[in-house]
Order: sequence, then C-alpha cells, then structure tokens
Amino acid sequence: MFNSNNIITDKLKFNLKKISNNYYKNKIFILVDDNSYKFCFPIISKIIALNTKNIIKIKNGEENKNIDTIVSIWNFLSQNSADRYSLLINLGGGVVCDMGGFAASTFKRGINFINIPTTLLSQVDAAVGGKTGFNFNGLKNEIGIINNAKYVFIDTIFLNSLNKKNILSGFAEMIKHALIYNKKHYQELIHLDLENTNSNEFKDAIIKSINIKKHFVEKDRFEQNIRKSLNFGHTFAHAFESLSLIKKQHITHGYAVAYGIIPELYLSYKKLGFNYDKLIKIANHIIDVYGKFNINSNDSSKLINFMRHDKKNKDNKLMFTLLKDIGDVSINNSCEDYELIEALNFYSKI
Repeated sequence: MFNSNNIITDKLKFNLKKISNNYYKNKIFILVDDNSYKFCFPIISKIIALNTKNIIKIKNGEENKNIDTIVSIWNFLSQNSADRYSLLINLGGGVVCDMGGFAASTFKRGINFINIPTTLLSQVDAAVGGKTGFNFNGLKNEIGIINNAKYVFIDTIFLNSLNKKNILSGFAEMIKHALIYNKKHYQELIHLDLENTNSNEFKDAIIKSINIKKHFVEKDRFEQNIRKSLNFGHTFAHAFESLSLIKKQHITHGYAVAYGIIPELYLSYKKLGFNYDKLIKIANHIIDVYGKFNINSNDSSKLINFMRHDKKNKDNKLMFTLLKDIGDVSINNSCEDYELIEALNFYSKI
C-alpha cells in the first residue's frame, strides 16, 4: 500500500515493477554490498530487468561508511552516464541506505532513489525518515543531509537470510521505539518470538515500529523538537560504536543502541525520576539478550569526548533524550561529565 513516501508491503514484485516502468532501463542503477548482492539481488533481478552494467558494488561494514565509498558511488554514476532523470535503488542494510541516499541526494544536485532495506535494523530505522550520510574523522554520521527516498519498499522476505545477531540488532531499535511510545507495545515486544520472522505477529510488530518512527518524523522532519525522541539511547550508542572501531571490536548499530539504552535509562532515573526497579528490569532484560559492551575506567574520557561531537549538543552542552517513564519522553536534557561517568559506572557494574 502507498503511504506518503513509504510502502510497507509484501507485494514487492507489483510495486517495484510499477515504479521501474517510469524510468529508462539504462538509467536505473542499483547499489549493493557483498551480502545484499549475494542474498538479495537475485530476488530483485527476477522482478525487473536491470542493466547488469549499472550494478554498483561496495564493501560490507561500518568501517566502509566513509567519504571514499561515497566518491566511488559518484564516480560510477558519472562514468556510466547517470543524469538527473536516473534512479538509484539502494538494496541493503543501513550502511547501503544511508550512503546511497546521500550519494543520490547530492549527485547532479539530487536524483531519485528508492530504499529496499534488507535487514531488520534498516527496515525499522535507517531506511525510514530521510536521514542520509556517512562517518567522518571517526565520528558516526558526521556528514549528511535529510532527504526522503522516493519510496521505501519493506518486505520480510529479505529477513530469511539474516542470522540471529542481525535480527537482534534490528530488534534493539524496536525496543527503543516501544520505550519512547507506550508500555503496552513494550510488553508485546519482549514476548515476541524472534525465531519466526515470517509470522503475522512479527510483521505486525515491524509495521508498528515503523509507524512509531513515522509518528515522530512526520511531525518534525528536521529534528527541531519531537523527533529528538528517537535519539533515546543513541548518544551513548554512537560513542560505543566509535570506541569499538578504535578498539577494532566492531559492534553493530543495533547492539550499540541496546547498550546505550541502559546508561541513558540511568540518567533518566537520576534526573527525571524514572522508576529504579523498572530500570533494573529493563537493563537485565537487555543484558540477557545482548550481553554487555566491554569498557573500562580508561574508556570514560574517550566516550565522553565522542559524545562532545554529537550532533544533538547545543551551546557546548551535552544534550540527551531521556524518559520520565515508558512512553513519557523528555528532550533537551543537559548532562555534566560527572553524571556521564556515573552512568558509565552503573553500566559497568550492573
């Protein structure tokens, strides 16, 4: 079904054919990484006839989400006669959707692009909401713009190729959405069967998670107010991700969000009175599912330094989205260094 700039559907064949008919075959380009080319491109190639010369292949992984990869995409488009009437199909996870969206938004001052997210994380997060970009100088998503895809095609058929770790990575964003939205949905999620991604219950949970994100995005496209609710867990998460790259102990974005939720819930408890017993219960559930990110006392200053570069900061103050309760969000909370260290100590010891 069509819904503003997004299509949430299991009718991928019908919708992709319909859209592709609006473009000349040699003007349709497709961006893939190693995994999406191997596991997902065969599904797409059976639906529409693509010019095999127009396949742009990039390497997997967050470490390749950089300006060099962006330049390689621009070069490919330029050298293969892409013009302002071309279409770029981003087939892959969050890295592909983020970088493909940025490359398309800036090439020739902007060409149309479609996101076909192939991981659970990208389906409920990266492909929806218009954020595009890449990492720069070791900082997560330091360069980017907000620009909506022409369409987003979401189909659970792609989840069949994912291992449990990747399912859990996406599930972390679903947990975050539930925590900022309401208690009922959170209770539904923690009892969801993660082994059966083709069940109607799982598909409904994906749609609900996407709609929660859209609820905030459509009210505040450029993140001036209520959209900041979606940043819950992410300030610590991005710092954990940056540290993991330095340590060469890469963690997925979803796992980083799961880890980041715990110290930010602790700040919520200290600053806004979030119920302590509820904090412990949620933290223990997350640790049971995701384990913990290994940090030590020497990492605190590095993590805080990463947080100082966070885009949410204002007037040299570190700003956080926190919770008064599940579904009761408070944005623009400034925190001091000693509070962040206390939150990190809590996370280390719990």
